[in-house]
Amino acid sequence: MDADSDVALDILITNVVCVFRTRCHLNLRKIALEGANVIYKRDVGVRDLTYLNYLFLRMFLKLNILVSDTCVCEEEAKFGARRLARSLQKLGFQVIFTDFKVVNVLAVCNMPFEIRLPEFTKNNRPHASYEPELHPAVCYRIKTLRATLQIFSTGSITVTGPNVKAVASAVEQIYPFVFESRK
Repeated sequence: MDADSDVALDILITNVVCVFRTRCHLNLRKIALEGANVIYKRDVGVRDLTYLNYLFLRMFLKLNILVSDTCVCEEEAKFGARRLARSLQKLGFQVIFTDFKVVNVLAVCNMPFEIRLPEFTKNNRPHASYEPELHPAVCYRIKTLRATLQIFSTGSITVTGPNVKAVASAVEQIYPFVFESRK
């Protein structure tokens, strides 16, 4: 087995966070009372935000509507965002779906081998940090891709990046480094 040989790794996208604007004022109380599958949460969080959780039961989708006209959605991002906009239009709001943007992608990838974390951290010191007392994984940051990788000794890698392409590039970039520190 060679680090340069082509290895097929499965990257499983587990979460996608996106934002979009509705270009109208949303009355969260009205949406909570008249909408279906809506959870209304008032004064939650550090900044005392009022928001709604909008749940679509037919697919694994969770949408948060903030007090401003910005919506944050996870999973099935664009389809879910459009579906939310359509639901709000049916409730009587003059929604215009604009400024859709994927903000964050979370993925998991499993290496076919285990990794020696202290050796990996020592070889990649400026980018890798390992504090076993605080967290069981090495935190590896790739600034050019704006990606963060959590590398576990079992070979599991959790990747957070701004888009799917950055996540895939981060896995391709980290593979030779973890390969040389394999058990």
